[in-house]
Amino acid sequence: MLKGATLIAGPTASGKSALALDLARRSGAVIVNADSMQVYEVLSLLTARPGPAELAAAPHRLYGYVPPDEAYSTGRWLQDVEHLIQAKEMEGKPVIFVGGTGLYFRALTEGLAPMPDIPGPVRAHWRGRLAEEGAVALHERLAKLDPISAARIRRSDGQRIVRALEVIDASGAPISAWQAEASRPLVDIASTRKMVLTPERATLVRRIEERFDRMIALGAVEEVRALLKLDLAPSMPAMKAIGVRELAAAIAGEIGMEDAVLRAKAATRQYAKRQMTWFRHQLGPDWEHKTS
Repeated sequence: MLKGATLIAGPTASGKSALALDLARRSGAVIVNADSMQVYEVLSLLTARPGPAELAAAPHRLYGYVPPDEAYSTGRWLQDVEHLIQAKEMEGKPVIFVGGTGLYFRALTEGLAPMPDIPGPVRAHWRGRLAEEGAVALHERLAKLDPISAARIRRSDGQRIVRALEVIDASGAPISAWQAEASRPLVDIASTRKMVLTPERATLVRRIEERFDRMIALGAVEEVRALLKLDLAPSMPAMKAIGVRELAAAIAGEIGMEDAVLRAKAATRQYAKRQMTWFRHQLGPDWEHKTS
């Protein structure tokens, strides 16, 4: 179990990465990604991954190393974190986890139930069924096989529906039964510092809009072109990164680039609002709330 870790959560564009870098420079810490989109290759700019200057200033881990054709999960991330903190190179080094994915922080501090390995053919089968039949039809099937999980999953959430069906197919047991298994945290709660950034709304909106303009100026459209060339299924998580759908529509000539940018900024603001709501309701009073 990792002792003395620092956790920095917060909505997109709240200044998490800058705070983590400042702390890492002063403490010699290793910064570990806790954002589900920043794990993917290709989308460096659009997911606001640390740039060359930040990477040179402090060691960063678990950024941009997952091919976008993989459906990365919280469980896989937790396994990668466990392997990382057990590595000899990490001995004696402080660790800062930073990101906007609330489930990653919950997994770190509360643990995650074990899950069965999903064989490739099983995964491919259900991904194909999702593409052919749609999320609603598969949700109806899930409701018959695992009504507990179906009640927890939105009918439109194809990724989670498929995950639940994969688990049943691969193990013969519903995912709700697996989730009931005991789990353990990876960080020592007593010695962990936990912070969540909660900037003023006007400040956050300004940062979101200025940052997206910088993304466009630095080549975010070219990143989306590269992603589209991979011909991934729309259900893949990497394809759901904010800005991909909007910029892809502009690339296809369906809307103008100016309109695409406005829509992407609006989607980012909506996402930040959802993140703020999640952090407010899911993170306990032992988390420090900091404006930025």
